[in-house]
Amino acid sequence: MRRFINYFLSGFLIVAPIGLTIYILYALLRWLNDLFAGLSFDVPGLGLVVAILLITAVGFVAKSFLVRPFLIITERLLHRTPLVSIIYSSLKDLFDAFVGDNQKFNRPVLVRMSAQEQVFKMGFVTQPSMQAIHRDELLAVYFPHSYNFSGELVLVPVQNVTYLDLPSSEVMKFIVSGGVSRLG
Repeated sequence: MRRFINYFLSGFLIVAPIGLTIYILYALLRWLNDLFAGLSFDVPGLGLVVAILLITAVGFVAKSFLVRPFLIITERLLHRTPLVSIIYSSLKDLFDAFVGDNQKFNRPVLVRMSAQEQVFKMGFVTQPSMQAIHRDELLAVYFPHSYNFSGELVLVPVQNVTYLDLPSSEVMKFIVSGGVSRLG
């Protein structure tokens, strides 16, 4: 019975991540197809193709100098609307931090958390200076949580920070995996 349980657990550790990944991708594709269900024909994957083409077309049009003023006006309106401004600006900043022109998670660091202890955390510098709050000796470091899409922002003394010469994507994967994935 013990062997059976060990085999089951070994199989589960292999099948579960693969199965969940496939399920999430399948659910995403299905959702995209359902968005375009009104079309007269049903082609698997058509929703994904149409979504990619539409997003690309919006990007193409947005780069036009004729459309740019309308986008600026719309963005200003969104920023001035109560409640909507909080949601919009937070989401915009989050997307910009990962894929925009102003990527923020591109400077991985190792931070000594206490002068008395040898405790370190990995994170990303998001603001190199906290001059805005009159604390030049501090910088802002974001620490993502493991196995989660959240994190915490901590202001730490500059001397406690060591910049890592590693790709940001590997450091993020290492942190989010709880230190299970390999670095380097």
